[in-house]
Amino acid sequence: MQSNYSVVITTRETLQVLYTVLANSSAALRSLPPCPLASSDYQFSLIPAFFSVFFVLGLVGNSMVVVVLCRDSSPKTVANIYIFNLAVADLLCLATLPFWATYYSQRYNWLFGSLMCKISSSVLCLNMFASTFFVTCMSVDRYHAIVHPIRSQRRTPQQAYFIAMVVWGLACLSSLPTFYFRDTHYIKSLGVKACIMAFPHENYANWSVGTAFLKNALGFFIPLTVITTCYIWIRRHLLKAQEFGKNKQKMDKVLKLVAAVVVAFLICWLPFHILTFLDALAHMNVINNCDVTGIIDTALPFGICMAFANSCINPLLYCFIGNQFQEKLHRLFKRRVYQFNSQQESSSLRKGSCFRDTETPVGRERGPESLL
Repeated sequence: MQSNYSVVITTRETLQVLYTVLANSSAALRSLPPCPLASSDYQFSLIPAFFSVFFVLGLVGNSMVVVVLCRDSSPKTVANIYIFNLAVADLLCLATLPFWATYYSQRYNWLFGSLMCKISSSVLCLNMFASTFFVTCMSVDRYHAIVHPIRSQRRTPQQAYFIAMVVWGLACLSSLPTFYFRDTHYIKSLGVKACIMAFPHENYANWSVGTAFLKNALGFFIPLTVITTCYIWIRRHLLKAQEFGKNKQKMDKVLKLVAAVVVAFLICWLPFHILTFLDALAHMNVINNCDVTGIIDTALPFGICMAFANSCINPLLYCFIGNQFQEKLHRLFKRRVYQFNSQQESSSLRKGSCFRDTETPVGRERGPESLL
C-alpha cells in the first residue's frame, strides 16, 4: 500500500503537520525542501498553552449560547437558528483541541490512534467550512432584515432549518478528502507517529494544489465577497436612515457591530488562507526563496491559532454584543436564581416545620403560657 502513496516525510514536513490538518496536506508530503526549516521549540510550549486557553474560553462562551437559545421560550427566529448552528460547529472544533494540544506538546507524536486522527482532522475541516458558511448565512439574513424589512418577513424558521441542513451537508462533503487521506504514519527520523495526509503519489501535486485553492475559494474568498457586499449595502442603508432623522444612536451601534463582524472574520481567517495560498505556490515552485519560505514556516503556528481563536470570538460578536441575547441571558439567570431561592426557602420551611413539631410538646408541658 505504501508504494501507492508518497510517505517520504522530512523534518520540515513533520513540523507543518498540524497546519495541514486545516490545509488538507498543504506541505506534509512535500519533496525534500531546498531551504532549512525556520522553527524553534517555542511551538511545543506556546501552542498547547494557546489551545488550552481557546478551549476553556470557547467552551464556556459557546455552551452559554447553546443553553440560552435552547431554554428560550420565545419563538425561534432565523438569526437564532444560524447562531445556534454556528455555536455547535465551534463546540465540535473545540472538542478536538485537547488532542491537538497534546500532539504539539508531544512534538508531533499522535497518541490516539488512526481513527481519532481521521475524526479530529475531519472535524477541524468541517468546522472551518461550517462556521464560514453560517457566518455568510447570517450576513445575508441581516442584509434582508435591515435593507428589505418587509420582504424579510417572509422568512420562516423552517427555511432556516433547511438551509442549515444544506450547510452541514456541504461542509461534510468538503471534509471527506481529509477523512479519506488522513492517517497515522511512523517517521523514523523523528521517532514519532504523526497524523498526516498521504495523497496518491501519481496525482500528489494536483491533489495538494487543487485542495489548497479550493479551500481558499470555497472556505474564504467567496464567503468574504458575499459578507463584505452585504455589509456595504447595510452601511449605505443605515447611513441613509440617519439622513432621514432616524435613531442615530441605534444606527451607530448597528454600524459598529457590522464593522466588528467583518474585521473579526478577516483577522481570524485571512492569515491562515494567505499562508495556504503561499504554500500552494511553493508546491508549484512559483516561490522558491528561502527567506519567504522561512517566514511561512514561522507564521504557520500563529495562523493556526488565529483560526482557532475564531471559535472564541463568535459568541462575543453574534450574541453577547446583541441586546436581545443579553436580555435572554439575564432572564435565564434571574429564573435560575429565583428557582434556587425558592428551593432554599422551601427547604428552610420544611426544617422550621420539623423544629416546631419537636418544640410543641415541650411548650405544652410549660402550662398556660403555651396558650398565648
